Amino acid sequence: MQLQEPNLTYHEAIKKHQATLATLLKRRSRMGWTRLIIFLLTVLISYQVFINFGLWGIAALISGISILLFLVSKDVNNNQQIQNTKNLIKINEEELRFIQHDFHHAFDGSGYVPALHDYAHDLDLFGTASVYQYINRCFSEQGRTKMAHDLSSALPVERILERQAAVNELAPMVDWRQQLQSISMLNNITTSTEQRAIKWIAEEPSSFKSKSWIFFIPMYSAITIASAIAAIFGYIPGAIFIFLFGIYFTTSIILSRNTIKPYIHLGGIVKEILTFQKMVEWIESISFQSQLINRIKNNAAPENGSAAVQIRELKSILDKFDLRLSIVGLLFFNSFLLWDVRQMLALNRWRERNKNLLAHWFELVAEMEVLNSLATLKFNHPDWCIPQILPTHFHLQGEAIGHPLINKQSRVRNDFNLNGIPEIALITGSNMAGKSTFLRSLGVGFLMAQMGAVVCAKSFSFSPVKIMSSMRIADNLSENTSTFYAELKKLKTIIEAVNRNEKIFILLDEILRGTNSLDRHSGSAALISQLVKENAVAVIATHDVELATLKNKFSESIHNYHFDVQVEGEELYFDYKLKEGICRSLNASILMKKIGIRLDEQD
Repeated sequence: MQLQEPNLTYHEAIKKHQATLATLLKRRSRMGWTRLIIFLLTVLISYQVFINFGLWGIAALISGISILLFLVSKDVNNNQQIQNTKNLIKINEEELRFIQHDFHHAFDGSGYVPALHDYAHDLDLFGTASVYQYINRCFSEQGRTKMAHDLSSALPVERILERQAAVNELAPMVDWRQQLQSISMLNNITTSTEQRAIKWIAEEPSSFKSKSWIFFIPMYSAITIASAIAAIFGYIPGAIFIFLFGIYFTTSIILSRNTIKPYIHLGGIVKEILTFQKMVEWIESISFQSQLINRIKNNAAPENGSAAVQIRELKSILDKFDLRLSIVGLLFFNSFLLWDVRQMLALNRWRERNKNLLAHWFELVAEMEVLNSLATLKFNHPDWCIPQILPTHFHLQGEAIGHPLINKQSRVRNDFNLNGIPEIALITGSNMAGKSTFLRSLGVGFLMAQMGAVVCAKSFSFSPVKIMSSMRIADNLSENTSTFYAELKKLKTIIEAVNRNEKIFILLDEILRGTNSLDRHSGSAALISQLVKENAVAVIATHDVELATLKNKFSESIHNYHFDVQVEGEELYFDYKLKEGICRSLNASILMKKIGIRLDEQD
């Protein structure tokens, strides 16, 4: 399906939502004046009716209050629509910024940076100006965590294919996706809420387990209410009723003690539960073709029912529980109706029905937020491709591969192929010519392909592999680790994986940079030779052009590429295009002269 140009879509959406917002704001203003007029009329009419017709004034007062309450409920709904419309405007404005690569203000996932990882630091997965920051549109902690996990570890092939189909279906559903995103912005669903709910639902009820409560509660309420009515009509003396009320009150306090723990455990999550319920309700509101979405929806669905309905019931129970905080709840609802016990029994019944479903509901929300993020990425970049998976190891064939974090106007794309094992691509080139960026383009292309996303390329086919890299190496003062030793530790993990015959794709940038030039060359040459002999696949960027002579020894397995620079006088010009062969152009001396190093003044 050909998608509409994203800029135009977002501009049209903003215009539409701004018109809706103007209408809603006018409605809110009219409702405010209407409520004021109704209030004044209620006071005036009720007063006149009281004077002229006595107690009929109560009927007039009740009628006026009823109208006011109706208008208040309408105003609440209108305000919710206003907030939703503002969210939708913000979402579309944000997408226009993202398309222009203005995204450094967004949530960057820096809290997900792993201490040790095969490629997260090298490929800018998390933090400012990261892959995560660019593609994430999740607001729940569950969605954000899942996004981070799926970027950090490849999905199984079957799941990748399912994700691709789901993303393809969701991409053109802009209005539906943005509404889901708007709902998720109301109150961020936290992992703390999920953990508290799952911990509670896994516990066995510690009180009110007997079925006799089903009969005791109605009998108790009938007795207490009957005694109150009898007292009102004078059948029971006031002193006796006060004594009876003391018994009722004491009984309710004693029984309510057993409801405090679950109330505290679940307290404070009502707002998040409301957002959760609305998100699930929105997901359930539409039928999908995607096998992935339907399977997750089916896993989350109660028998012959709706997950959203069950979540709404939980919120209703928790709302009713909050009556314990009011004087009316304490003195009337608890004393006469054992309100807390009723809600505890309702919670126990709810828990029994849904104890195997709760985790699936959170999974559904998280997966849909991730899918929404990937669908937005596809919609925003109609020129990016859905990658093709091939089973043969090793395969990489890409046409016009670029780095997604580089603005489209500045991005230079390159074709690149690697097929079979062993395969080593040695890329030589001058400083700032584009070697490191190209390695990251390949790595990011792989990790996005293996999470089910579109790839910044015209075409991209690959065989699933584990990515391992050594590109950015830093010392660690707390561990007394030098840069050189830190790199050796990273290379050790790569060599061990190679020796285990794992299917890996290796990205190396400037091997052994922390040692002298002689050791660096001999160590690098030895490592490359070992990789060839162990049937490894790697792309290696280096300034050491002498390493390119290894092709003479391994002519079938080593391929030389380069990025070069054009020099005019003391000016450098880069085209960032990958070329076959060995780099012959140097630029370090020109750059050193530019910063003031006099190369002709040597002792």
